[in-house]
Amino acid sequence: MPELSRRRALTTAAALAASAATATATATGTAAAHSANATPSGSPDSPDAFDEVYKGRRIQGRPASGGGHHGGGHHGGGDHGGGYAVFVDGVELHVMRNADGSWISVISHYAPVPTPRAAARAAVDELQGARLLPFPTN
Repeated sequence: MPELSRRRALTTAAALAASAATATATATGTAAAHSANATPSGSPDSPDAFDEVYKGRRIQGRPASGGGHHGGGHHGGGDHGGGYAVFVDGVELHVMRNADGSWISVISHYAPVPTPRAAARAAVDELQGARLLPFPTN
């Protein structure tokens, strides 16, 4: 078994320091990305409103008012959309915020995305030109 030389020890220490610096930079970048999605009020939990045309479809998103998109959520529960409403061509796209901060929709339920805008774009991609039908609210 070879002995640990000064050169090998310094090389290993430098590699570990570089790894730590990369991890710190990544964490800082992630925090900056989260703050970029914050509303002007500074709440990191509420993404900015958006209104754009994506692949010929109008997608919109904005903070929801009135405590939920259909009167309190499923089974009388809370607001699954995280207080946020998303629309594709004027029809509401049911979205839900996961515990880890990612978002899903009824169209792309098994493919979490980082923002409601990304959920709307994923829905447009998945619809492939088909009309979004209103989500039943019974």
